[in-house]
Amino acid sequence: MFSIIGIVVVFGAVVAGYLMEHGNLRVLLQPAELIIIGGAGAGTVLVANPLHILKQIASGIGVVFGGSKFTKQVYIDSLKTMYDLLNRARKDGLMALEGDVEEPEKSAILSKNETFMKNHHVRDFVCDSLRMAVTGIDAFDLDQVLDLDMEVHHHDSTQPTTALSTMADSLPGLGIVAAVLGVVITMGALGGPPEEIGHKVAAALVGTFLGILLCYGLVGPIAQNMAKAAEEEHAYLYVLRVLMISFLKGTAPIMAVEVARRAVPGHVRPSFKELEQACRGGGAPAAAAAASA
Repeated sequence: MFSIIGIVVVFGAVVAGYLMEHGNLRVLLQPAELIIIGGAGAGTVLVANPLHILKQIASGIGVVFGGSKFTKQVYIDSLKTMYDLLNRARKDGLMALEGDVEEPEKSAILSKNETFMKNHHVRDFVCDSLRMAVTGIDAFDLDQVLDLDMEVHHHDSTQPTTALSTMADSLPGLGIVAAVLGVVITMGALGGPPEEIGHKVAAALVGTFLGILLCYGLVGPIAQNMAKAAEEEHAYLYVLRVLMISFLKGTAPIMAVEVARRAVPGHVRPSFKELEQACRGGGAPAAAAAASA
């Protein structure tokens, strides 16, 4: 929502300032210049990136306009789910989790958390890690494996951002290309009336204007927002990593959850009472009641 508001503010401020200088909006409406810049920019992305990155770019743009997936309530629900899972392991042993991690969709604990189940990477991150814990891997060795997994995933998640940033950097240059083409057309009309030459020169300059505006006012900010979304997912996985490793080192489930809570980013970190109420007092509804109280 805020991304849409920001885009409206950017273009609204530019148009408002232009109108205050008594500019004519029809001069800025140059579809040919927009096709040259936008089409060439999209073509550079197609040339430079394989299909799977193009799909990630499309899904990443959807996330930008859809809002963050990792809210405070998501953290509370996830930590509550992990607490229930690890509490069962403490009582019945790690082998009791074998059925949960092998078929999470049939797990009485994991299947309750729809957000957790829909995010396939997060689900596999937790289930694969606990599957290794069931086999008897040492906590230190598992920590190294999780660090490697997170590093690879973070690299993959930043590739769409890098591709979109590269496209943004190319837009001012493509605007110059459109302007040069406009100048070429203008040179062919030098024998015409001054009004026609002036119109063609203005159209050529609009190409440079559009390239710079799209770079710094639209595509660049979208790429930055996608980068922040990737950082949010990385932080979420780090919280789950801290929780699992803390438990495997011998910490009680409720204390492991508290350790993980300290790793949650500050703007979405639940309070101690909210999380304790969620884990021991009935989950999300109780946490919401505690937060309102």
